[in-house]
Amino acid sequence: MESSVGLGEKDWLACCGSVKFAKAMASAGPFSSYQEAVSAATDIWFNKVDVNGWLEAFSAHPQIGESPSKSHKSSTSAQWSKGEQSTALATATESTLQELYEWNARYWQKFGFVFLIFASGRSMPEILAEMKRRYQNRPIVELELAAKEQMKITELRLSKLFSANATAASTTQYTSDVAKVGEDRVSRISGHLGAAKETPVERSAETFTRTRPPITTHVLDIARGSPAAGVEVLLETWGDNQSRPLFGQMDLSHNWKLQGSSTTDKDGRSGQLMKMVDVLPPGIYRISFNTGKYNPTGFFPYVSIVFKVRDSQKLEHFHVPLLLSPFSCSTYRGS
Repeated sequence: MESSVGLGEKDWLACCGSVKFAKAMASAGPFSSYQEAVSAATDIWFNKVDVNGWLEAFSAHPQIGESPSKSHKSSTSAQWSKGEQSTALATATESTLQELYEWNARYWQKFGFVFLIFASGRSMPEILAEMKRRYQNRPIVELELAAKEQMKITELRLSKLFSANATAASTTQYTSDVAKVGEDRVSRISGHLGAAKETPVERSAETFTRTRPPITTHVLDIARGSPAAGVEVLLETWGDNQSRPLFGQMDLSHNWKLQGSSTTDKDGRSGQLMKMVDVLPPGIYRISFNTGKYNPTGFFPYVSIVFKVRDSQKLEHFHVPLLLSPFSCSTYRGS
């Protein structure tokens, strides 16, 4: 069982950045499980850490798009920050980075602390759109929102901390998917996807439980700089195990088997497109978006993204978003 035995104040500080939070966690521990630590962390963060502690934790983060400074409190925290922003940096352009730097300065001038967002798996246009939206908030409202985002980040880092601690203390060989469990839980808690109860599954060499469907998506309208709400989405699998769809062949629609459908919400997220499974069946998958209905004057009547899940990837999570404008579209594999 994963536990916090061997973890100290320095470890808790890397997760949050508030000294008061770290001391309180050290006093409350050790914790027998990740969930017990999350419950304690949530109570401490929202009920025992004051505004000064919140601001101290915020200051431990680099601004979005910037590398942690050499004076950063924790090298572990700095490494985590870099990883959490990897999708944003991978989807950034010179113009979006310049715009980000300008909005970072405007945000700091208005609120007095860095823009804080759970950045893992989020693209640069998506983060910029959220910053612009939240810039309109009153300072007291924004402070509370930033505190909630900090808690999401803390939960993700706690999961990494527990995974690393469990690996060091046990001879069990954990797969790389274990490190993703915390991010999946945070995404569920943040309301981006439909919640599902966790059901532990016994395996001979590993324990892995998903907390969101293995395939997810969202749509970002990059022309408007905002999430695309109301887009109809279909998820299908290629049903013929003896063949595969090939380039140049006629689209044999009867071979595609519907897994689920949904409509994107106000955040551009599709909700649950397939049932919860620990092991994702290998094969060919297709996500289709009714872009013609969303934007009748646009170039695309619909957009389909076809991708392959290999047997070696059946425990991984596949987040396949769509970045859309009236005359262009792109995608990438997120997290």
